[in-house]
Amino acid sequence: MQKIRKAVIPAAGYGTRFLPATKATPKEMLPIVDKPTIQYIVEEALASGIEEILVVSGHGKRAIEDHFDSAPALEAELEKKGKLELLHEVQETADINIHYIRQRYMRGLGDAILCAKSFIGDEPFAVLLGDDVVYNPQKPALRQLIDIYDWTGGSVLGCQNVSEEKVSSYGIVAGEKTDNARLMRVLDMVEKPAREDAPSRLAVLGRYIIRPEIFSILATTKPGKGGEIQLTDALKVLAGREPVYAYDFEGERYDVGDKLGFLRATVEFALRRDDLGGAFRDYLKGLVTRI
Repeated sequence: MQKIRKAVIPAAGYGTRFLPATKATPKEMLPIVDKPTIQYIVEEALASGIEEILVVSGHGKRAIEDHFDSAPALEAELEKKGKLELLHEVQETADINIHYIRQRYMRGLGDAILCAKSFIGDEPFAVLLGDDVVYNPQKPALRQLIDIYDWTGGSVLGCQNVSEEKVSSYGIVAGEKTDNARLMRVLDMVEKPAREDAPSRLAVLGRYIIRPEIFSILATTKPGKGGEIQLTDALKVLAGREPVYAYDFEGERYDVGDKLGFLRATVEFALRRDDLGGAFRDYLKGLVTRI
């Protein structure tokens, strides 16, 4: 069975929910404390054993490429001032093996994945969506999915249960139980269903291991919900042809495509920092008593 070596990060969206901040800055570059959101995603991929990453970008996303590129003038200035720890961080970011391709037209997530076909070839691959940041210091969410793929040999969807009020925001899975309490075989999927039409509360949350057979399905998938080519629709077809699994991964997941979720991530990541956590916790306690 082929090793999962490659990952795709779709990053072509406009980020309209964060306007005007995203008018000239990619939403993927909005910082959680002092690190761009997309860097958390890339670091999760690397910590999971991924060797090559493809970012599917779009118009106005050059800042992503610049961030993961070398910066000779900045590096020289940091070295001159003796800021060696910061210098190491900047150089380490530039050493990551990242490729780029543009999604020329905004035709949905399925079309973005199809753009990666030549990069992936005939290998199974990972997909990480930038709107979902997962905190799990023991085992990254993507690594959990790779382990399930290594065990089952089938495509794996990273899922968690969401509230009834939130089902209309996600692809929702129906399936049958397996011997693993956190694992289901997928029987059906519905993209952003109304609450009364949702087959469960198990939502696909931005992490996937997908077999390469998905590309031939995506090539013939018609536009669906919102007039876009939906990855959910293609995965549903794939599940009718071969085993596809939904895994309830472990970790604290943040929807950073939502303003409240982004604020939660910022606060909680800051509280976990050795250099910020104590002082920031004291500030928050004082703030609560004043407001």
